[in-house]
Amino acid sequence: MATIKDTSKKTTYEKVEFLFKKENYLIIITGVVVLIIGYLLMSGGSQKPNEFKYDEIYSFRRITLAPIVVMIGYVIVMVGILKKPKE
Repeated sequence: MATIKDTSKKTTYEKVEFLFKKENYLIIITGVVVLIIGYLLMSGGSQKPNEFKYDEIYSFRRITLAPIVVMIGYVIVMVGILKKPKE
């Protein structure tokens, strides 16, 4: 004689709360976009590896502007992580 098991289980769903709120994610995404812009400012240059263009490599954009933009991007990401969301 076969026994029939009750397979109807009651499933309860708990509300899942994310670690960050929407505001935090928007700040982090903004910081990542600023980081990408900063790294794009650093890139580029001559397509020929045998050429050395001093003005192109040591330009204001690559030596000064791009690292500042990258550092600002990292600060924005840190603010997005550390900011306590409003409840």
